[in-house]
Amino acid sequence: MMNDIHRQEEVMDKLKEECGVFGIYDLDGNNVASSVYYGLLALQHRGQESCGIAVSDTGGPKGAVNSNKGMGLVNEVFSEETLEHMPGDIAVGHVRYSTAGASSRENSQPLVLNYIKGTLALAHNGNLVNAVELRKELAHDGAIFQTTTDSEVIAYHIARERIKSKTAEEALSRAMRKIHGAYSLVVMSPRKLMGARDPYGFRPLCIGRRENAYILASESCALDTIGATFIRDVQPGEIVTITEKGIESDTSLCLPKKEQASCVFEYIYFARPDSRIDGMSVYHSRIMAGKFLAQDSPVEADLVIGVPESGNAAALGYSLESGIQYGTAFVKNSYVGRTFIKPKQSSRESSVRVKLNVLKEAVEGKRVIMIDDSIVRGTTSDRIVNMLREAGAKEVHMRISSPPFLWPCYFGTDVPAREQLIAYNRSIEEVGQMIGTDSLNYLRTERLQELAGGLSICQGCFTGKYPMEPPKRDIRGDYAG
Repeated sequence: MMNDIHRQEEVMDKLKEECGVFGIYDLDGNNVASSVYYGLLALQHRGQESCGIAVSDTGGPKGAVNSNKGMGLVNEVFSEETLEHMPGDIAVGHVRYSTAGASSRENSQPLVLNYIKGTLALAHNGNLVNAVELRKELAHDGAIFQTTTDSEVIAYHIARERIKSKTAEEALSRAMRKIHGAYSLVVMSPRKLMGARDPYGFRPLCIGRRENAYILASESCALDTIGATFIRDVQPGEIVTITEKGIESDTSLCLPKKEQASCVFEYIYFARPDSRIDGMSVYHSRIMAGKFLAQDSPVEADLVIGVPESGNAAALGYSLESGIQYGTAFVKNSYVGRTFIKPKQSSRESSVRVKLNVLKEAVEGKRVIMIDDSIVRGTTSDRIVNMLREAGAKEVHMRISSPPFLWPCYFGTDVPAREQLIAYNRSIEEVGQMIGTDSLNYLRTERLQELAGGLSICQGCFTGKYPMEPPKRDIRGDYAG
């Protein structure tokens, strides 16, 4: 990056998208680096801080791994020339947003470890709740850490267990019994590709196939991008192993499934609308969220609009249920990512307007219902409402396709401390007044499970009732609560 370009804090008041993982093993021996590249492009929405690819050749020298990673977007870090110099038929890839560990090249993934049994490459999506304790334990035994991530703690434990295990998947199973929290893992050993999901199923992971190649990915949209067919989701607590013999799942190595606690924000915001997670269409979930809002929080208006992108489908659902016209009122600048020259405080440019602008002709003189997926700190909602009023909207009614955030998240989503949440210690009416709406309403908590097709979900950030005991301190040194 040029020196005059600085990493900007999230311009829109949104949650950060955690991480995305991808792995592929082509049993015919074809090179796979370009497939990982396109798979990561499809998962780019899950993390824009850093990315990486680690490739190996199962027919070459055992344990030789070619790894390339860096800060920035996938198409900034990798070029056609880079990929041509990464031959191999087995690979893992990762896109990252940091929920634990600083934003730095050292913390980018996949992590590649060289140890007595060979090499290990790991990509992780999620967040451990016992990472601090495990890290201290490893440090006391002489471990030297190269990163500040909980992912390195996982990699160390797999490597240690491998020394006393017959197989790599047995080592992974043993390590999973020590780590607690949210994790979807793609792990590459010299001759195997493994995928694993925590017993609660917090984070998604699915399996696909393209001819004689098997793929593991955070979302099914990444399979579509490379022309692969969706096979199924990895089940909570399951370990799947891909070798030259194909794919298998040894039930003796899988962890007992807990009551599932999938992150409902995969459906509300994180995942791409063209993905299916645990059998449920993300697009359908967002349509349903809008319909629920129309049923539970109706208001007379002339137009329903969505805040791009995740608010659009919910707005359509609201329109379908209410009969109020659906329209487009925001133009989004698709070429502005999370890294751009930040407008100076003294300048008249608004960070919000750089990304989003209002179509005056669409809203002028109208009573508008604006659908958004969430309000976190509320730092930009008031600006968007003001933009609509400046464009001539007569009334602005805001509907949110999630309940109010009242508690932090410890499982891989960047929901901050309670004191930073606008809904904490405030009524809905007070929040509405702060952001300048004529009315404000949220999705009812009782609707969440229905939104996810009846799937058991984690509601900790809304209710404070977590599927497992949250940490007293996380790996970044932040105190819980």
